[in-house]
Amino acid sequence: MSNSANIDGGLRERKRAATRSAITAVARSLTAERGLNGYTVEQVCEESGISRRTFFNYFHSKEDAVIGAFSDELPQDAIEDFNRGPTRNTDSISSTLLAALYQLTVTIMERSAISRSEVHQLIAAIKAEPQLLGRMTLEGEARERQFAELIADREGLSPGHPEIVMAAAVFGAVSKKTAQQFFSEDNVRPYREILRQNLAAAQKLFAQPLDTTPAETPKDHA
Repeated sequence: MSNSANIDGGLRERKRAATRSAITAVARSLTAERGLNGYTVEQVCEESGISRRTFFNYFHSKEDAVIGAFSDELPQDAIEDFNRGPTRNTDSISSTLLAALYQLTVTIMERSAISRSEVHQLIAAIKAEPQLLGRMTLEGEARERQFAELIADREGLSPGHPEIVMAAAVFGAVSKKTAQQFFSEDNVRPYREILRQNLAAAQKLFAQPLDTTPAETPKDHA
């Protein structure tokens, strides 16, 4: 691919991400102010400066716009870097998976235009429309499955393989906690630093030996 094609592709990707973020920000703000039934898709389009057709190119409904989309958060070049050259093991994850997951997540977050105010908008929208919490739960489950499929493709294993399932679940939990810390009001540390610290803490736990032998109960002496 030529440099001009790469540049054009990157510009399109950034423009698409910016449009998606703008729609989501407006939908969250209106939901927090009026509830889902208090505004129309047309009002979202008007405030976002887009057409109704463009809205439905990104989202199927107002609820989807409030929650956002996982697929648009994954830059293609970052996915290509993630998939580049893993040394695969037989029926096991590779030794480079954790580093690749770290770099992918950091790249996505550092390119993301999401701000603390947008995160707080989402929280406000959910408070105004508590039923969105159920949608968020389902969305989280769908994202975890997509994440597992992404890891499985890299590792050449089934998405249902125990190591793939746990890699997605554990790394996802660490990433979620990292995001909560990063977007907190008093945080001044970069995302990558917090993620590295949290992964190191998790490694200390999982590096411990797993002794599943029941401990003997001390016996009383007469």
